[in-house]
Amino acid sequence: MPSFDIVSRTDLSEVDNAIQGAMREIRTRFDFKGSQCSLERTDETILIRADDELKLRQVQELLRVYLARRKVEVGAFEFQKAEAATGNTIRQTVLIKQGIERELAQKIVKGVKSAKIKVQVAVQGPELRVSGKKRDDLQAVIALIKKQENTQPLQYVNFRD
Repeated sequence: MPSFDIVSRTDLSEVDNAIQGAMREIRTRFDFKGSQCSLERTDETILIRADDELKLRQVQELLRVYLARRKVEVGAFEFQKAEAATGNTIRQTVLIKQGIERELAQKIVKGVKSAKIKVQVAVQGPELRVSGKKRDDLQAVIALIKKQENTQPLQYVNFRD
């Protein structure tokens, strides 16, 4: 019985490379000279430190550009509200989404069931498994899910015949 998995994974080594590139540019740019701007990643969060709102927006834009260069989808990042930190600086936490959230999984399952395609969708923790009798049905499910407007980037992996 053919099947495939729907997952949402972010390559953390590529995120590290993007952060390194952004930090290199921050250290060399004239408008950041003498500022306390920095980026650092711990587990699945990125901490942005900046002197003021303007520099915070510039660092965010730099991070987005370097993530795009490394082919990491920006939809996998959730920018939290900026907060005041010590020494008249601002810090912002950015969460890296890994795995499919429960609400999104339920939305996908509901959409597939309402399309009446003859497949079964099973939620397996942070991923979904779609199985059916025909390969064409599975390809129809992929097309249906791509048409849905999901905020989180999805990958279709582990296709088996």
